[in-house]
Amino acid sequence: MTAASDDRSPAETDTARPGAAATTAAQKQAAREERARVAAVKKRTATVTTAQKARARAAAQRQAERAAAVKKKQEQAAQERTAAEKEAAKETAAQVAAAKRKAKLAQARKHKAEAAARAKAEAEARAKAEAEARAEAEALAEAEALAEADAEAQAVAEAKVHAEPVAAEHEHDDERDPEPEDDADVVTEIFAVAEPVAVDEPDAVAEPVLAAQPAAPADLLPRPRPVVIPPDADAPLAVEARELTKTYSGSTVLDRVSLSVPAGSFYGLVGPNGAGKTTTLSIISGLLRADGGSVTVAGHSLETEAMAARKAIGVLPDRLRTFDRLTGRQLLYYHGMLRGLTADVVETRASDLAQAFDLTGALGRVVSDYSAGTLKKIMLAGALIHSPRVLILDEPFESVDPASSEAILDVLHAYVSHGGTVMLSSHGIDLVERVCSRIAIIGRGVVLAEGTVDEVRDGLSLAERFTQLSGSGSDLEGLEWLHSFSG
Repeated sequence: MTAASDDRSPAETDTARPGAAATTAAQKQAAREERARVAAVKKRTATVTTAQKARARAAAQRQAERAAAVKKKQEQAAQERTAAEKEAAKETAAQVAAAKRKAKLAQARKHKAEAAARAKAEAEARAKAEAEARAEAEALAEAEALAEADAEAQAVAEAKVHAEPVAAEHEHDDERDPEPEDDADVVTEIFAVAEPVAVDEPDAVAEPVLAAQPAAPADLLPRPRPVVIPPDADAPLAVEARELTKTYSGSTVLDRVSLSVPAGSFYGLVGPNGAGKTTTLSIISGLLRADGGSVTVAGHSLETEAMAARKAIGVLPDRLRTFDRLTGRQLLYYHGMLRGLTADVVETRASDLAQAFDLTGALGRVVSDYSAGTLKKIMLAGALIHSPRVLILDEPFESVDPASSEAILDVLHAYVSHGGTVMLSSHGIDLVERVCSRIAIIGRGVVLAEGTVDEVRDGLSLAERFTQLSGSGSDLEGLEWLHSFSG
């Protein structure tokens, strides 16, 4: 409008000025209204925008609150789950611990029950072993009593064998009564508790035909002077017997017998039947009491230190008495237990001895089924099982075959080579001469010679020297009737 008004002339302008002013006022009014409307619109728009913003903020706040609540709820749920898991873990751990305690308690009870059962079994086994040991000790004491009775019977038999010749000799020397008193009652009493023993009766020796011969028997001749060569003075003695005497019913079986057995030696005792060998060994081993004299074994007096002396001795008597209803293994077990050995040591040594003596196959059989040679070997094993320092053997090779004899000798040589001492009696002159380092010849109750084999032989064979000293040759006079045959 301004531009249009500028193009009009001044007259027109003056003419039209009041109308224009009115128009301008209207326009201004309209502009004011428009501005007011715009302001109102703006105001309304601002109000709406503020409300929208408020609503948006409220919505955002509500959403944030809801998110926070959800998050809090989630966290609370997670915490609850964690707590539940922890509680469950605790319960599980408690259950596991309870199960472990229960298992441990059950195991402890089981072990306690097993220990109690073992202790009970061991106590029963000990009680049984002690009862068996006591019974065996009683049986052994009875066996020793029977062995002592046998030894006395043997001594009586030996006394009876040479009673009349000794009496005749004493009559010749005017030193003693002509006849010893009859000892039949003594023999009867001994045989009442011991098994019968075959002995040579005096009547069988003194037959009328032989007694009437004019020539004097060899054993009526004066006794030869003893040839005793003592061992080296520096050599320790395993056995020392001094002045042993033994008399039965007035008949002297041993007359001041003295023997010296060096430690680590193989000592042989030989002599004719009835000479006193078994009596001597029975006294040395403690099975028989001497009337006089003394015995020392491994430095222990048999009279004052009997237990210590007997512990050092292993004995194989001549007349074997044993518990023949036991098996060989059981017999060796009881031999070892009675000697104070432990069960495992007994088992080991029994196996070793069985192998050495070729008895492995016989250990499971009862002893009553053994042959005489096998019985001799099992008894020798029993004498060796406690490894004694001195081994006393009375006729150890009797009834033993040659192969077994060599096996026994191998064991005995090994025993001697390690310091053991063997003292044996035997009728095998050749065997004694071959294996013994020192010997003694005994006859009529006295020592006729003692020393090394060469010292005793004195240039002769041992058999010749034995015959010379013992005077045990045969007299064939009066047996001419054997030269003619019946039928």
